[in-house]
Amino acid sequence: MAEQQTTRAAVPASAAGPRTDVIDQQALDEVVRFTSELIRFDTTNRGGGEGNERPAAEYVAEQLADAGITPRILESAPGRANVVARIPGIDPSADALLVHGHLDVVPAEASDWTVHPFSGEVRDGVVWGRGAVDMKNMDAMVLAAVRAWARTGQRPPRDIVLAFTADEEDSAAYGSGYLVAEHADLFEGCTEGISESGAFTFHASDSMRIYPVAAGERGTAWLRLTAKGTAGHGSKVNHDNAVTHLAAAIARIGEHRWPVRITDTVRAELLALAELHGVAADLDDVDGLLAKLGPSATLVKSTVRNSANPTMLDAGYKVNVIPGAATAFVDGRILPGGEEEFTTTMDALTGEHVEWDYHHREVPLQAPVDSPTYAAMREALEHFDPQGHVVPYCMSGGTDAKQFSRLGITGYGFSPLKLPPGYDYLALFHGVDERVPVDALHFGVRVLDRFMRGVAAGTAEETR
Repeated sequence: MAEQQTTRAAVPASAAGPRTDVIDQQALDEVVRFTSELIRFDTTNRGGGEGNERPAAEYVAEQLADAGITPRILESAPGRANVVARIPGIDPSADALLVHGHLDVVPAEASDWTVHPFSGEVRDGVVWGRGAVDMKNMDAMVLAAVRAWARTGQRPPRDIVLAFTADEEDSAAYGSGYLVAEHADLFEGCTEGISESGAFTFHASDSMRIYPVAAGERGTAWLRLTAKGTAGHGSKVNHDNAVTHLAAAIARIGEHRWPVRITDTVRAELLALAELHGVAADLDDVDGLLAKLGPSATLVKSTVRNSANPTMLDAGYKVNVIPGAATAFVDGRILPGGEEEFTTTMDALTGEHVEWDYHHREVPLQAPVDSPTYAAMREALEHFDPQGHVVPYCMSGGTDAKQFSRLGITGYGFSPLKLPPGYDYLALFHGVDERVPVDALHFGVRVLDRFMRGVAAGTAEETR
């Protein structure tokens, strides 16, 4: 493992309040350039330890160093590089804020794309490429903001720790998991963190813009199912067929209807959406309520239940041979408090002929929506879009916040983007033709700057 030893950043002592505009034209130009150039690094994560974030990590470290912020590059394995830096705040006794983003991306098949996924092309006011929304855009916004601080002599109210991680798109073992296990001291004092998948524009109607700020995540429960049977010739009667046993279990799992389970975050989200749409918030009939929310139901319908989706099958090696074993993988997601229900249900659905275990498991998360930090995020968004409506949001998937939660860090999803109507942000995650408008990046870096320089250990009023 390689480690680049450094010292803490030297940040100018002067500072100004959040109303001081430090996001100048250079910062606006840089957020676009950084997004484009980061996309050009092919940091594809195919799982199983295969990946190479090192070139992107070195690029990030270079931008930080150029601004007088000294980074640490930490490799968990050859090529699997992370970057961590601390920006001292005005009040060293205040709790620190973690701002983290991952450098890896999921695979992309170039032949499926309008623009090559690793071109980073800027065309017609849009930056194209894998990572444009997940999540090199956020990495670029953070870089552009903190470099603007360095140019103008700003300091945040409290320490801010920046982390650019590897391996988020797989198990996080080479990224945030490694950092938490081996370098927890770098996050000393951090009590809260922000990262991806929240604060984007969701157009509920022609006149209603919603900004869902993530305050929860379902837990990850990736399962391996194994069926055993009697091997034999494909022409013979065989009632102990491993493929048949597995197929039956998979069918039961796929057809199962999970019961509604309302967490605190989802409850707050449903109440807020019901109020915005002017409908009664009948939480005793959640499916009926979702039907009244129109497009906004998309934001919440995947997080009112646990879920389990079969995704992979593997059995046999020749058409006329009945194999002695068959395996499958299931993507399970668990709401806070739903662990026991999930385990009991999977035992029942798999049945006596199929065993299951966890291929990968991570905890569900919840964060308070009545905190000063949540209020500061809402204020920053509403400052730049006064007609926008901020609501709490629970992510159906997960982020590096799960690993950082082991250090006692409460995580929020706050990667602000103001998007035009018809722009399906959620569909672009891991999708074809991933892209982000230049104007959305400009909005995002302004909101991030206001939030990061305005959020202190006190009340949200300090951000106003």
